[in-house]
Amino acid sequence: MLDNYKDNSDNFMNEVTTIGTIHHVNVIRLLGFCWDGSKQALIYEYMPWWISRGLYIPKTEVSLSLGLTRLVEIALGVAHGIEYLHNGCESRILHLDIKPQNVLLDQDFNPKISDFGLAKVYSRNKSAVTMTEMSSSSEAYFPGWIYDKLIEEKDMELADSVVEEEVCIERKMVMVGLWCIQINPRDRPSMTRVVEMLSGNVEAIEMPPRPFFFSPPRVQFEHETTSFESDTSALPLTFNSQEM
Repeated sequence: MLDNYKDNSDNFMNEVTTIGTIHHVNVIRLLGFCWDGSKQALIYEYMPWWISRGLYIPKTEVSLSLGLTRLVEIALGVAHGIEYLHNGCESRILHLDIKPQNVLLDQDFNPKISDFGLAKVYSRNKSAVTMTEMSSSSEAYFPGWIYDKLIEEKDMELADSVVEEEVCIERKMVMVGLWCIQINPRDRPSMTRVVEMLSGNVEAIEMPPRPFFFSPPRVQFEHETTSFESDTSALPLTFNSQEM
């Protein structure tokens, strides 16, 4: 329900139209919508759970912890959904608000991407979009700390095979995440490449550059984004993964 929806009607109808054309197992399915003056509603298929920031499933007063194997399956499903939005639709669709609360789970814990309120649609001949904002909170330094821990534990030997498997899953998810948050747009992988990394072995993933919150120098940034468009804050949707 969108009671007293303050946004304009064009954005509401844009969301309805966008979701209505999407058909993918990892994207929420729109069943219908209602519009009565200031009261608006989107009717989705029912999803019993979602992932909170703490990576658990809230349901009434019970919290079901997710194991690492299930988490990487969920991450892969989300990647498949985003890859479809980027490359499988008639027009490219950028969600722009991917976060744990917007990943819903069905009864079998299969993930579905929801909440397209900030979605943008781009034509097929447009390979880059403009980044409009960045967070300036202290949380921006957290990836750097994660990166340092990853380096410290890189050569750690493990005797327990079960623990080793869990560590490999952790490393794979962290490394893919670090690739995806690179400030330099030329360093970020396409979603097709993300799916490949999450599906493969951690040994096949190249160590990402250390993440920085601030952008590279303007001259360097302009040089690296010239092939996309003149705007110096361009975000490429796809590029040849060999360039990494």
